[in-house]
Amino acid sequence: MNTKEIKQILIDQREELETFLEDKKIIKREVLENYTNLLKSSLIKIIIGPRRSGKSVLSFQLLKNKNFAYVNFDDERLSTLETQDLNLILQTIYEIHKKPEFIFFDEIQNISKWELFVNRLKRQKINLIVTGSNAKLLSAELATHLTGRHFSLELFPFSFREYLIFNEFLYFEKIFSTKEIALIKKYLNDYLHFGGFPEVVQGENYKRYLVALYSTILTKDIILRHKVKYINVLKEVANYLICNFANKITFNKLKNIFSLKSVHTVQNYFSFIEETYLIFAVKKFSYKFKERLTAPRKIYSIDTGLINAISTKFSQEIGHIYENAVAIELLRKKSFNEATEIYYWEDVYGREVDFVVKQDLKIKQLIQVCYNIENYDTKQREIKSLIKASNELKCSNLLVITDDYEGEEKIKGKKIKFVSLWKWLIE
Repeated sequence: MNTKEIKQILIDQREELETFLEDKKIIKREVLENYTNLLKSSLIKIIIGPRRSGKSVLSFQLLKNKNFAYVNFDDERLSTLETQDLNLILQTIYEIHKKPEFIFFDEIQNISKWELFVNRLKRQKINLIVTGSNAKLLSAELATHLTGRHFSLELFPFSFREYLIFNEFLYFEKIFSTKEIALIKKYLNDYLHFGGFPEVVQGENYKRYLVALYSTILTKDIILRHKVKYINVLKEVANYLICNFANKITFNKLKNIFSLKSVHTVQNYFSFIEETYLIFAVKKFSYKFKERLTAPRKIYSIDTGLINAISTKFSQEIGHIYENAVAIELLRKKSFNEATEIYYWEDVYGREVDFVVKQDLKIKQLIQVCYNIENYDTKQREIKSLIKASNELKCSNLLVITDDYEGEEKIKGKKIKFVSLWKWLIE
């Protein structure tokens, strides 16, 4: 490949991106203002997150009205590029843009030893934005060659707040009318059903789009990248994890279910799936490191629409859907604060609290998610677990997220706040 061919590709890519943005309704993402301030830093900006979550659009918004070069390495026309060809990319960029303020590399992890190239550009004082959809791969490569020269930013599918803004529903008022509450509940049902991937929110058929996206991630980002030998088993493991959202799993259990010979293979498959953001795991809280490491993990999907597209149990699992939505929002909040950690809690009697929010060394909040809190037996069970965890972890900030019930109650000397999911999601 020569610079003339590359030049045509880069010009085409820029035109395609600008045309795409012109044809779509683009909203200001919640992270935009904060990330714009970080743009001034000379460190390499790494934006990671699931495929099709809007990383390219966000980067374009960050670089609006700036002289920047754009290269999309997910383009099949660049699939034959080797490490030694990256200098031709740089040469072509200078031919097109002379002296760009920024260079924006999209999905650069597709090129072997890309981090060495990026490190060289950093030494030349070039301001870089790099996006990727493989968290662990990027992290490992960056840790090796770019320690102290970069920071990572995360972008997820639309939050419920962003979903409301896209639908031109202004949620900023503290008091809603009955009509507005009814409308916001309808939006919540739609959001949980279809999910927050931008293309789906824009109107794409959610099932067709998300099934295709899911297949692309499995094939391109896992099977081909990691040269997976047992392709069908990998797919079955991924399907099992998506369909068993908000449930606990162990690697040994997965090994037995799929008749695999080695727990190590299961761990690899799980890691491959997790690093693409299809799922994420919440560990059990314990002051003992070994117990945190070996206890079952609770699995969540990065998007409730993806669950609906893949799983047949969506309609029967509304309580777990609520829990998954809360898990995603907590993950999103965690991305803004590196000191935050998310766990679940369980004692030896099986009493469980869905989420333990820890900041630095302190437990900040305990959260139960209960769709039908008005059922007496359910309420008693959830509250009993919450109070037990409160005493053990010395945390008095207790919250129960419900479908519709709100208020505060004092039970056994503990003040417990009840809030509906829609209200918690827009706080």
